[in-house]
Amino acid sequence: MSEQLDDFQSLGLEHGLTNCLAELGYEAPTPIQQRAIPAMLAGNDLLCQAATGTGKTAAFALPILNRRAGQDNTVRGALPTTLVLTPTRELCMQVAEAMHRYGRPYGVRTLPVFGGQPIGRQVATLKRGVDIVVATPGRAMDLIERRYLKLDDIDTVVLDEADEMLDMGFAEDIDTILTAAPADRQTVMFSATMPKRIIKIAERHLANAERIEIPRDVVAEGDRPTIDQTAYIVARPYKAAALGRILDIENPTAALVFCRTRADVDNLTETLNARGYRAEALHGGMDQVQRDRVMNRLRSGSAELLVATDVAARGLDVDQLTHVFNYDVPAAPESYVHRIGRVGRGGREGTAITIAEPREGRQLSAIERSTKQKIRIGTLPTSDDLRARRLEATRVALEQVCRDGDLDDYRGVLGSLVSDFDIERVALAAIKMAHVNTVGEADEEVIPQPGFASKSGGKKSRDRRSRDGKSRDGKSRDSKSWEGKGSRGRDRREWDDSGSDGASRGDGPPKKRSGKASTGRKRLNIALGKDAGVRPKDIVGAIANETHLSGSDVGAIEISDRSTTVEVPAEASKAVIDALSRTRIQGRKVKVRLDRH
Repeated sequence: MSEQLDDFQSLGLEHGLTNCLAELGYEAPTPIQQRAIPAMLAGNDLLCQAATGTGKTAAFALPILNRRAGQDNTVRGALPTTLVLTPTRELCMQVAEAMHRYGRPYGVRTLPVFGGQPIGRQVATLKRGVDIVVATPGRAMDLIERRYLKLDDIDTVVLDEADEMLDMGFAEDIDTILTAAPADRQTVMFSATMPKRIIKIAERHLANAERIEIPRDVVAEGDRPTIDQTAYIVARPYKAAALGRILDIENPTAALVFCRTRADVDNLTETLNARGYRAEALHGGMDQVQRDRVMNRLRSGSAELLVATDVAARGLDVDQLTHVFNYDVPAAPESYVHRIGRVGRGGREGTAITIAEPREGRQLSAIERSTKQKIRIGTLPTSDDLRARRLEATRVALEQVCRDGDLDDYRGVLGSLVSDFDIERVALAAIKMAHVNTVGEADEEVIPQPGFASKSGGKKSRDRRSRDGKSRDGKSRDSKSWEGKGSRGRDRREWDDSGSDGASRGDGPPKKRSGKASTGRKRLNIALGKDAGVRPKDIVGAIANETHLSGSDVGAIEISDRSTTVEVPAEASKAVIDALSRTRIQGRKVKVRLDRH
């Protein structure tokens, strides 16, 4: 018997499963599997903290499937016995596929359930009978409310990446599902982080849970990622132009660009392709065939940029990545670390670049405090920088032709030209033609330098600095790390973190306004209010996450017991209504319309 079979069998797994694992190439259980599998087989509730990629799926899937050992596959109930909740459709499909692979010896019937697929097909499969349902919380709730997904026979509930589900607003759905499931079930929670709200759910719904924490691997000094981290401060309207300019200077071999919303992904991909880059989009609205096609293009080198949302990029591992770009500052330091960790692996060097709006300074400071690493504040490349970079690219291309090209066929052209012009002018004309035809001489959009807020709260002028990043005396200003309040030896500048219109951002009570909406804005009515626990930051977050608007674009918010009104730019009002009508706030679907007042 091979060593790997001994390792897995020592955890209490049945021969059929260990043989299947051997065929799939599993060598030995990971730390989370070593601790979680025996505990689940013993029937304990578990609260597990482990990072993505540590083998969590097998840690809960194998004990669940182990219960099928020795059972008669021809005698099984119509109702599912296991429910696994995942935050995204991608993870839902991955878990369902893993369950199917591991459970092949037992003929386990597994059904993935998520939005974006015809619900009729899922209902038909449920009616035929399944053993394991892997679902996103929203679609699970839909099926439960319609009485197609029945929890009467559920003996195990697994929450995979619980913190991510809470961040996406599924707290109420999770609470409802766990309350509806049989009280004597086994409940297992996996989470990369362990915030207080995870602990509260565990206290409400887990019975004498065993706590398992798998520490992150300690990486040897020589193997630690070497990542150059830089942030550029850019006002929102100029972010796409700024990213294009930085890409032109950095010239990455392969890069991953993170955006907050699907709309940002699609719009930015189109913009980058128009600039001449080979960019591909990746987001949750794409099916698996489309995802595979995109990843193959990136890995083969036919695409150089992958523009993706956090959710869609989960689990991606591309060896040739040299750069990660944050088109938006991540809301949580953990997300930032997870994003930039995709470059600089195995001791290689990598580059992480963040495009930050002036109001996002506090988030960058929080990331620095959490990671204990400085993020250098860079000076945006100027038009002169780009021109020099493009001319260098032309020089390198011409040098290659001079070394390797077969040039004899062109001597006649040269001879006819030098009879009228000196050879230097002919050479310069040829260089210009090559430069314009390959690199181009497009005019660059002027990108103004944003102001900082002074310590007293007023704007600190940068009028004394020219657009090319130099002061009037011609000296370049140095790039620097961000220094927050109380820094010594610096000029103690602070970021402007205020909203553009003074509307409530969730840091205090919403400002009430009466009468018509502000000029250029429309007021929307959302049929959800204080009774549902709605807060200003929930509204701002939903709009920023689901549309192209940022938090600073959101106007006054007024929350009553059963409804909420919010002002948005008039031209974006229809897009906001459509987007909010498709999402959930505080775990609930909402009705949104133009306010009649």
